[in-house]
Amino acid sequence: MTGVPAAAGGPARANGAAAAPAPATGTAGVAAHGQSAAGPRGAAPAAAVPDGPEGGPPAPAAHGGVSGDAVSGGGPESAKPARGGKIAAAAVNQASVWNIANLLTMLRLVLVPAFVALMLADGGYDPAWRSLAWAAFAIAMITDLFDGHLARTYNLVTDFGKIADPIADKAIMGAALICLSALGDLPWWVTAVILGRELGVTLLRFLVIRYGVIPASRGGKLKTLTQGVAVGMYVLALTGWLATLRFWVMAAAVVLTVVTGLDYVRQAIVLRRQGIAERKAALEETEG
Repeated sequence: MTGVPAAAGGPARANGAAAAPAPATGTAGVAAHGQSAAGPRGAAPAAAVPDGPEGGPPAPAAHGGVSGDAVSGGGPESAKPARGGKIAAAAVNQASVWNIANLLTMLRLVLVPAFVALMLADGGYDPAWRSLAWAAFAIAMITDLFDGHLARTYNLVTDFGKIADPIADKAIMGAALICLSALGDLPWWVTAVILGRELGVTLLRFLVIRYGVIPASRGGKLKTLTQGVAVGMYVLALTGWLATLRFWVMAAAVVLTVVTGLDYVRQAIVLRRQGIAERKAALEETEG
């Protein structure tokens, strides 16, 4: 009876080279012979396993993939594939700068000088040129709605987009307000209030970024929409009741600009106090 286990176990270990290696064999059983990759279902050998950024199975150690020790949780080789993966991911992110969201942002930046040229053409009072300027302004505002949505929905957020998107927003709005005030269509104090609020909120975000991020509120989004509609109506050469209507739309935009600006100041103060309190509590806990 003692010979039966020896016969069943001995030959299987001696001749079963295609079987999965014992845990003691480690990397030698996987990387050297490559037997564990081709199991009983007749799968492709380890050298044929694809690798790449598409998320396929890891390649064998000879191709810079995950070795047997990395799979089993041991061995120094496991650190090298992780660094290679980060480098590959960084390369993909760098290449994704040329995506549809960033292209729309670049289009808005290009539209700024085009809008100014159309707005000031022929003295700035020709209805035809003002209509073309309105079209450029409308395209810029519409692309502003889409590029952010596309970037968040399809994971196209890049460092370039984070910097260029707010610059493009403020550039087209600032150019329109300054042109309207220079032509005498809009009081300078309105332009000063709107632009001062936008620059102030941007500076405020940078000042409290160490404590957290001030999220965009519904009031801020409504303010942006109202400003776009009001400025667009002023760009067009409107008369009659439409000219009266645009005055009230701009008045609503100014009110929303001031109210939302004060709300951002309140949020910044609260965020700063919370951040200071949390740091103080963490310091006391560490010292205690």
